[in-house]
Amino acid sequence: MKRSLAYITAAWHGDPAVDMEQAAHYCRVVYDAGYSPICPMFYLPLFLNDAVPEEHKNGIDMGRDLLRRSRVLVVCGHSVTEAMKNDIAVAQRLGITATTLEGILTVKGQGRC
Repeated sequence: MKRSLAYITAAWHGDPAVDMEQAAHYCRVVYDAGYSPICPMFYLPLFLNDAVPEEHKNGIDMGRDLLRRSRVLVVCGHSVTEAMKNDIAVAQRLGITATTLEGILTVKGQGRC
């Protein structure tokens, strides 16, 4: 069975070890809910240097492209950052369902694949 893509957005702490652990947890929950998780925080830092302005912008562009291809946006954590607000606005504009990590099961089977 083909899994729909679910884009994960969250308020990251800035500590690479903590962020990777949290991203892995979020990805696992989304996977267990039946989706293919997309979490740029999990892999972009492996090859992009966020301190380099061009690479920072490219990372944002790659993330937006992945969000556009996703069926659902999963908003994780207990706070909402400006970057997360931007992800939510893009999803709204594109008609992509947005939900929380706790609500991921309720959107399974809805919308486009």
